[in-house]
Amino acid sequence: MARAENKTEAGGTAHLVAALAKALREQHGLTQPQLGDKLGYTAAAISAMETCAQPASDQMLVKLEEEIGGGLGVFQTARKWMLLEKYPVRFRGFSGLEAEAVTICSYETLVVDGLFQTEDYARALIGGGYPPVSEQKREELVEARLARRALFDRDPAPMIELILEETVLRRPFGNWEILRGQLRSLAEDARRDNVCVQVLSLERGLRGTYAGDRGGMHLVETKDHQHVVYLEVEDQGILISDPAEVSQLAHRYAKIRAQALSPDESLSLIEQLAGEKR
Repeated sequence: MARAENKTEAGGTAHLVAALAKALREQHGLTQPQLGDKLGYTAAAISAMETCAQPASDQMLVKLEEEIGGGLGVFQTARKWMLLEKYPVRFRGFSGLEAEAVTICSYETLVVDGLFQTEDYARALIGGGYPPVSEQKREELVEARLARRALFDRDPAPMIELILEETVLRRPFGNWEILRGQLRSLAEDARRDNVCVQVLSLERGLRGTYAGDRGGMHLVETKDHQHVVYLEVEDQGILISDPAEVSQLAHRYAKIRAQALSPDESLSLIEQLAGEKR
C-alpha cells in the first residue's frame, strides 16, 4: 500500500523516474487510467508512482520502457539505480563492488549470507527484524536482495566463497520449513562450479583454536584487482581499503577457512540438516 512518508524517503532516481513517466505519459496523450490499462496497473498505482508515494517497481519499469519509453532506454537504465536505492544506506557503497567483483569471500556468524538467501528466508528475516518495516518496504528489500543472485550467473562468473557458522544452519526464521528450503537452496548453490561453501563446526572451539570470534566479514577482489573488506556492525557498514588492515583481515579469514569443514563435509552436513541425507 502506498504511504505518504514514502514521498520523502524516495531517492533521486525514483523522483526522476516519476517526472519522466508523467511527462512521457502526457506527451502520449494518456491519462493515468489509460496508462494503467496499458501497463496492467490501476490508475491509483500510476498516481502513486508519479508522486513517489509508491515508487516504480522493477516490473513497472520494464512495462514503462515498453509502452512509453520511445526507444530511449531511460527506464531500462533506471532499473539498476532504482534497485540500488532499495538497499539500506549502509550497504549501497558495497553493492556496486559486489556486483562487479572478481572474487567474493564471506564469513557469516548469525544468518545465511544475503547473496544466498531464498525469498521465503529473506522475507521472514527482514519482516521479523527491529525496528519493524512496512510491508511495502519489506517487499522492496526482499526484491533487492534476490536481485543480487544474478551474480551467480554473471559472465564472467566470479569466484564465491562462503563460510557459515554451524549455528546459522540450525537457526530458523518464520518456520522450520523455511529453514529446510533455505538449506536445500544452499546445497544447490554449493554445487555450482564457481561456488565453495564451508561450515565452521559448533565444536571447533574444543580443538583449542577458533579464529571466528571477531564476527563476520566480506572480502572482495574488485574488477581492478584491488582488495577491500566490508563489515556490518549494528546497522553500520564499514568499507576497509587500507592494504595493511585488509591483509590482517584476509589472514584471519584464511585461518577461519582452514578451521572449517571441507567443502564435501560441509555439503554433507547441509544436506543432512535439510533432511535430504540420512
